[in-house]
This record gives sequence, C-alpha cells and structure tokens, in this order.
Amino acid sequence: MSAATRHGGDRIAEALQAHGVEAIFTLCGGHISPILAAAKARGIRIVDTRDEATAVFAADAHARLAGRPGVAAVTAGPGITNTITALKNAQLAQSPLLLLGGAAPTALQGRGALQDIDQRPLVTPHVKRFFRLRRVRDLAPAVAEGMALAASGVPGPVFLECPVDLLYDEASIRQWYAEAAGKGSALADRALRWYLNRHAARMFAGSAVQAAPAPLAVATVGPFNGQEGANATFSAVIASGVVPEDGWVWDFGGACDPNGSNEANPTVRFVDLEFADGETSRQFQARLIVSNDFEVTTFPFTITVQRGPN
Repeated sequence: MSAATRHGGDRIAEALQAHGVEAIFTLCGGHISPILAAAKARGIRIVDTRDEATAVFAADAHARLAGRPGVAAVTAGPGITNTITALKNAQLAQSPLLLLGGAAPTALQGRGALQDIDQRPLVTPHVKRFFRLRRVRDLAPAVAEGMALAASGVPGPVFLECPVDLLYDEASIRQWYAEAAGKGSALADRALRWYLNRHAARMFAGSAVQAAPAPLAVATVGPFNGQEGANATFSAVIASGVVPEDGWVWDFGGACDPNGSNEANPTVRFVDLEFADGETSRQFQARLIVSNDFEVTTFPFTITVQRGPN
C-alpha cells in the first residue's frame, strides 16, 4: 500500500505493530472499523467483546499480565461513555492502557453528527492525557507517545480521540465532503465547498511522507559489550523518580538476572543476549514489582540496551 493510498487506520495499526501489540480488545463500531481491519491484516488479534467496558477491563488485565500497555478500541459517543468505569479502574490500579476512541468527522463535530458528543470533559478526569487528533500525520506519533506515556512514571490509561475522517483514505474523504457540499451555484454553496476543500487539505497535509513509527523508550541502560553475562547498570528507576523503601524486586521477563535488588541503582546481568550483525540495540519490557502487607503494585516500563564496543 503506497503512502498516497494508505489510510489513517493502517497508520495506527502499523504503529501498534511496531510496539509489539498482540491484541486489541474492542466492540466493533463503524467509527473505528479502519483501525480494526488494518490491525487484523497486520496479524494483530482482534478480540470482540459484548460491551465496551469489558473491552477496557480486558485490556487492563492484559497489561497487568504482560507488563506492557494493553490496547482497547471503542466507537464514538456511547461507546466511549460505556468505558468510564473501566477507565477509572485502570487509573486507580495504575495500569498502563491505551484507549483508541472513535469520534464524529472533524468538520461536523458539534453539529449533530452521528454519536457526536464532547468527549474530552467526560474522559479527561480518568486518564493521564487526552489526545485530540486533527491531522492524519499525527496519528502514528500519538500512538508512540501514548504508549510511552501510559507506561511512564505512575502508569495509567491514555486516550486517543480518532475522528472517522482521519481513518479513511484521502480520496474517499474528499468525495464525502464534496457530496456533503452539494453542487449549488449560490454564494453560500460555493463558500461551503471552498471551506470543506480547505479543511480536507489541512487534514491530510504532510501525511504523504512519514517516517516509520518506532517505540519511544521509557527508560534506558548504559552501553555494554553485548557478550553473554555482561553487566549493565540500570540508570533510571522509573520516570516519576519514586523509589520504594522496601519489598521491591526487578522483573525483566527472563532477559536478565537482577542482583542487588534493594539498591537504588541495581546492577543487572543480562543472560543469553547476543546481538545479531548490524543490530545496535534491543528493547526489553520490564517491571518493577512493589509489595507490602496490603497490596502488590507493578510499574511496567521499557528498557533499551545499546550495543557497546566488543
């Protein structure tokens, strides 16, 4: 699929794939169907639930078990209002989660379009950040920023509002707006066509050429030589800078054996880590598990190991 024919749904799916997302939990809806179709075509599993709240609860559970952000997608309006309980649960549980929400076409918002409501004041109190997207070129970078933000510091849910006219290909959207503008010759008709043409041009500006999406590292470790058993000192605890007093342990998903787990900057030993020819770095999903007599809290994050001189 060329840059000219790719649609916004595929750009989001490509960014999710680059982040290693294995599944999207959803209740299918027309506003988000390009995302789901493109994700399925790229091998991402689509788990269709019976209710939007269930989709977000499932993404929350997936995040806790996998140690990286879970992803849910719901349609506009009532699809989003149905998620509020599950979103608040993820926020209070400090669970990293990315929620993709549909929205009415950008030019029709606030004008009575299908399932059009002001979603920001409903969702903002329950998420770390509400992304309101207005240009196709911003879709993939917003996914990368949202995934990193969900796992950074105190983890939590992040919301991306994806209007339906950003998710289809440019030719289809221009045709939709042309049909909506009509063919009248009156001044008002001509002004409407001019406005909608300009609006579409702004939506798709800069989207023809775009770099491939790449994950944004949440934390990094210093260079080492990449040999089996080599040591690396973890240089950042979690982005919030909060270091628990006791009862904490590092879980690097089998990538390494943690030593000195009660030190502020523990040394970790990476095992079976061999860089391939031309490979300069490798990412691992990691977790800081904090426990006491009352609860167990997990802080997921990403570490990037840079290849040093051999």
